Amino acid sequence: MILLDAAWKALGGEPGLLGTIERSGPAATLPARLDVTGMPMACAGAAGVAAAELERARGSALPRVLLDSRAVAVAFAEEQHLRIDGMPQNSSGPLSRFWKAADGWVRTHGNYRHHRRRLFKSLGVESVNDPVPALEFIIRDARAEEIEETVSEAGGLAVAARTAEQWDAHPQGAAVAGQPLVTSIPTGKGGRRRGAAPPASPMDGVRVLDLTRVIAGPVGTRSLAYFGAKVLRIDSPAHAEFPVYHVVTGPGKRSTFLDFSDPVDNSRLRELLRDADVVVLGYRPGALDRYGLAPEELVDEYPGLVVASLSAWGREGPWARRRGFDSLVQAASGISFVEGRPGTLPVQALDHGTGYLLAAAVMRALAEGGGCRIELSLARTAAWLLAHSGDGTATDFDPGPYLDEVAGVRYALPAVRLEGGPRTWKRPAPIWGSDGPRWT
Repeated sequence: MILLDAAWKALGGEPGLLGTIERSGPAATLPARLDVTGMPMACAGAAGVAAAELERARGSALPRVLLDSRAVAVAFAEEQHLRIDGMPQNSSGPLSRFWKAADGWVRTHGNYRHHRRRLFKSLGVESVNDPVPALEFIIRDARAEEIEETVSEAGGLAVAARTAEQWDAHPQGAAVAGQPLVTSIPTGKGGRRRGAAPPASPMDGVRVLDLTRVIAGPVGTRSLAYFGAKVLRIDSPAHAEFPVYHVVTGPGKRSTFLDFSDPVDNSRLRELLRDADVVVLGYRPGALDRYGLAPEELVDEYPGLVVASLSAWGREGPWARRRGFDSLVQAASGISFVEGRPGTLPVQALDHGTGYLLAAAVMRALAEGGGCRIELSLARTAAWLLAHSGDGTATDFDPGPYLDEVAGVRYALPAVRLEGGPRTWKRPAPIWGSDGPRWT
């Protein structure tokens, strides 16, 4: 498995540990021109091996890692398999799509109300009852990069669809190409791993603050919850989460609200940080700095803390502070033109893959026993995927064995397991914001 070897090497892992994997399932499970069977297998497999390594580091025997390509495919397509009371759930809106421009294509994202408002305002369609025809009319007569800049400057989400060669020549593409797949910088300060040894599970007793949204970050922290961590997700009450994303990425966690701009809530956050072992940041670089949550500040203020951050475009380059999502990174990086004219991957592989790599990096840092700063980006994961082709075919299989249902919610089971470990999370997703801002 070339991709798994590359992922584990990027994580700094011991090569011999890959022998703990027991692989099963067909060689191709998701049809695409890029290797969206191998890449998901590599990311999920790396998380499983990191969990096994951490369990050994904490005094248990090294467990086998069970990696089935069918389970991985279903997990990466979990939004498509989600059912609530038997009904499929829409994870995208009509303004998250491709639009024909005068010289190419534009991809926008408008699932969230505040992003829709910025899109409308930037293109002058605020007073239109049905925005789709109005946006089509405006975009078709403009250059794709003109739309990209106009919307982005207003804080909205739009990119010009590019070929891989065009992205390589773009300043942001060049900045991303110069970054490693996973950046892990030890702080040289002792770790704060908790719990008895040997533990009941690899992350038993480890406290994780989850400051992420949408898919990539929440998938990473959900993986940490599956492997035993106490995960507390914190959201602002002012910005509602898209319900589908919370249902699929919330299992195993607790969910609370804090307004970081409120002095009382910020003080509560500091109390949580003092007792945390890991904090995961999923907002664009710089977005949380004004609250004292820059990664550099956190590792200085809380010695031994593992601080993991992910972003759409990376921390370097002219787009570093731009908002972004998997679909936009696919379009900008060249993936969309590999998959069609333009097209998309059959799953949001950048989101899910980066999430599992993040979980793996966190567990590796804990296994090595020290504080650490970790950085990943969807754009860097995209560059890695673009280097590995598929053949566009896949083996059909029954997804049923890789799904479960609790209280009317059908969801995908974890992508990777440890031998003797649980089949699923301890609890389903809580009601968003329903828990108190405290550790249990």
